[in-house]
Amino acid sequence: MEKVEAKKICKEHMHRYVCVQMQDGSHYDGIMENVDDDMIYLAVPVGPEAAMHQANWAPNAMPGANYPIAHARGFYPGYGYPTPYPYYGYGRRRFNRLVLPLFALTALTLLPYY
Repeated sequence: MEKVEAKKICKEHMHRYVCVQMQDGSHYDGIMENVDDDMIYLAVPVGPEAAMHQANWAPNAMPGANYPIAHARGFYPGYGYPTPYPYYGYGRRRFNRLVLPLFALTALTLLPYY
């Protein structure tokens, strides 16, 4: 697929859930975020097993909740015990950004989003 044609197809599928096949045979699925002259930017969903390995894995955990009790602050709910509090935290990360070269694109398929 030519670079100009690949860019045109990617622009038509902007902000949609797609499956991208590269020249080396690898497949990636994600939401098409952006495309420029050289790169494709996908928002790839993170599975539950990958989300557990992130620093902000708990849905409502306060940043630094794993600190020992000696480092706890007085205003922290639970006084240093690592208990989630519903008004603190960043939440779970649901997407990672994947940047792929545009010239290596072989096929692009629209996928159903559930």
